[in-house]
Amino acid sequence: YLDCSMGAAGDMLTAALLELLPDQEEFLSQLNALGIPGVTIEKEKMSKCGIGGTHIRVKVHGVEEGDDSRHHHTHHHHTHYHSGMHDVEHIVHHLPVTDKIRKDILAVYHLIAEAESHVHGVPVTEIHFHEVGTMDAVADVAAVCLLMDKIAPDRVAASPVHVGSGQVECAHGILPVP
Repeated sequence: YLDCSMGAAGDMLTAALLELLPDQEEFLSQLNALGIPGVTIEKEKMSKCGIGGTHIRVKVHGVEEGDDSRHHHTHHHHTHYHSGMHDVEHIVHHLPVTDKIRKDILAVYHLIAEAESHVHGVPVTEIHFHEVGTMDAVADVAAVCLLMDKIAPDRVAASPVHVGSGQVECAHGILPVP
């Protein structure tokens, strides 16, 4: 059962599913060995309001998505580029995973691209993702697909996703939270 009352971001799902594994470090080693360009994934124990859990950090070239320094870092130390679904498919096709997991990753990523397409009013073929966001999302989706395969639940149930309100700063500027 996935309680999505606080949302359902990829790092949150990864952390929740990772909690179910007896050897979390082994799984993280496997995940980091996938060869997603520039990506490292770490876990840390956190406590908020007295409730303990796992927090997942996905870094691309040492920068975590949402890090305010990423614009300076990305523009001055690495080539800044946008990638589309073709680039994502190329990365996923080269991951050392089973065909089933590869299909799962691509299916999820195509849903993300369709949502982006709808929001921006352009065809999926014209969707472009910021470098950090692209690699971060590929890592999140791959992690969740690998974990679901490893855990192999008979059934998955989820609460409605609480989407919130207000505004959020992202690569496209300040946008309203749906």
